[in-house]
Amino acid sequence: MLVSTKGRYALRVMIDLAENQTSGYIPLKEIAERQDVSEKYLESILKTLVRSGALAGQRGKGGGYRLTQDPAEYTVATILHLTEGSLAPVAGLHGGGNSNQDRGATLKMWHELDELITAFFEKRTIADLASSSTPGDNYVI
Repeated sequence: MLVSTKGRYALRVMIDLAENQTSGYIPLKEIAERQDVSEKYLESILKTLVRSGALAGQRGKGGGYRLTQDPAEYTVATILHLTEGSLAPVAGLHGGGNSNQDRGATLKMWHELDELITAFFEKRTIADLASSSTPGDNYVI
């Protein structure tokens, strides 16, 4: 499992919006500046999150993006699944790819690892991550 830049930035955006949610809709430009990520790249990530209903977007003056739920209702697993698809450690675990490569004992092991990964990310919410970050703790990946 390798989480892409898209998945990592999506988490950073969700944390940013959670930390600034009292501001109403937050312009893309402000998020991009705080996260030191290009607006164009963030725009594609935000489209995915809006399409899924995780964020609301509004155009025009006073527009921008905001969370549609309380930050505690978003799990890291949910956001990563939206941006990454499967978090399976090997191809074919969830019906895609060639699962004939791993049979028997190794297939069972990969399923167990997949369950551990999912459980790990399901336990963590955007609220947890937002509360653990400190001002100036934004780093570039």
